[in-house]
Amino acid sequence: MAEPFYITTAIHYPNGKPHIGHAYETIAADVLARFQRLMGREVRFQTGTDEHGLKMAQKARDLDITPRALADEMSGYFRDLFDKLNISYDRYIRTTEDVHHRASQAIWQAMEANGDLYLDRYEGWYSIRDEAYYDESELIEGEGNEKLSPQGTPVEWTVEESWFFRLSRYQKRLLALYNDNPDFIRPESRRNEVMRFVEGGLRDLSVSRTSFDWGVKVPGADNHVMYVWVDALTNYLTGLGYPDETEDFKKFWPADIHLIGKDIIRFHTVYWPAFLMSANLALPKQVFGHGFLLNRGQKESKSLGNVTDPGELVDTFGVDVLRYFLLREFAFGQDGSYSPEAIVTRSNAELANSYGNLAQRVMSFISKNCDGCFTASAPVEPVDQALRNKVQTACREELPAAFERLAFSSGLEAWMQAVFACNAYIDEQAPWALRKTDPERMQRVLATLCACIRDLSIAVSPVIPEASSKILDALCIPSAARDFAALAEDLALGEVRVENPKPAFPRLELPVQEEG
Repeated sequence: MAEPFYITTAIHYPNGKPHIGHAYETIAADVLARFQRLMGREVRFQTGTDEHGLKMAQKARDLDITPRALADEMSGYFRDLFDKLNISYDRYIRTTEDVHHRASQAIWQAMEANGDLYLDRYEGWYSIRDEAYYDESELIEGEGNEKLSPQGTPVEWTVEESWFFRLSRYQKRLLALYNDNPDFIRPESRRNEVMRFVEGGLRDLSVSRTSFDWGVKVPGADNHVMYVWVDALTNYLTGLGYPDETEDFKKFWPADIHLIGKDIIRFHTVYWPAFLMSANLALPKQVFGHGFLLNRGQKESKSLGNVTDPGELVDTFGVDVLRYFLLREFAFGQDGSYSPEAIVTRSNAELANSYGNLAQRVMSFISKNCDGCFTASAPVEPVDQALRNKVQTACREELPAAFERLAFSSGLEAWMQAVFACNAYIDEQAPWALRKTDPERMQRVLATLCACIRDLSIAVSPVIPEASSKILDALCIPSAARDFAALAEDLALGEVRVENPKPAFPRLELPVQEEG
């Protein structure tokens, strides 16, 4: 029996509409969730919105609406986008839910019972945009000697009564965690960054605010709300029913992977494991901090006028094209760049001209020349077996091994090489010529190709679920036979049937406004 698998994205901060970075992270998590399901694992995939904190309170005040009204509206935009992106989440969590307030207060009380919370006075630098506290030594100088956070965001000197978490108590345990579990933080560059930070010494962390009231109330101190990151991180437990010992909690915790942006690595690999240690809860198995997505090499910003609506990209290019491009174009974990030209080029070369064209030309040929159905009786020749071996190695070994380590681009490269091999085989075997000279051999060639297309479509289905499903439907592959276990069955040795094949990927053109 395969082990259950629990994957989460960071919950997204909805003080504005979703951008391409939100889409990128959530697509990657969805691909990993779908992949693990195809590997036979019971998957729990959670995403959602992080709706408390000073940023939300200030944004609502600026709009002259309540924070709850802002959260309701903005969270809806995220949910709508994820539906448009074909995200197969099992739980969409909102931190304004009553069950989440209960879970956050439960972990607070567990940390308090462990002696790790105390009341004091906070004086220091706080970035509202980052929702983060910074030491004086971390600040950088902006224009006009303005103090900025390491991310370049404004900071302000904050003085208020606060509850503190004894983070300093956990320095040695955290360093032991990183040393004993090298894969706890990935990729390695993020691990090194976190280790240097913790080795430099940890100060106790302010974990409550009194200057605003939009958040989870501190148990026994209603004039305090929890620091937004205590509340936000707890969502990973809330979605499984914590603090109750639910079946979901027993089955899925600890999480297999928290998939997050590299800018929030400290919260997930320093604060979060320390909170969990304090509350006597198991730690997640891995935190993966992916890179940023750049627009033509530049970080998106309103001032540059280059902010992209991911929903508009779907409308222009198609959801499968966008999903494929984002995981194929560059190595996951590093920063990557995109542009309409790059999307069109990649889609036309690989999806339309190679994979889509392969499937359509083979299935259309069978419809026209074999009445859509036949059973090949000619023997399997070495060239046929060589292609089957190439495709099966890519689909059953190389792509899965790469996806397991989140090397999506490498896995898709192995997959694409198998597609190219199929196209070379069909050109070499020329079934259109065999139709006249050797019909039985023609059927063997077509059966071999259909088996390969089946394998390729199943293997790539986590990335392009709509198109692969359309091709598998045309090949009459039952829905119950579309996982990795099904690749062991050789379609080329049984009846081949094709019904109503239609092109999966049209060739794309650049939008008019992008020309020139």
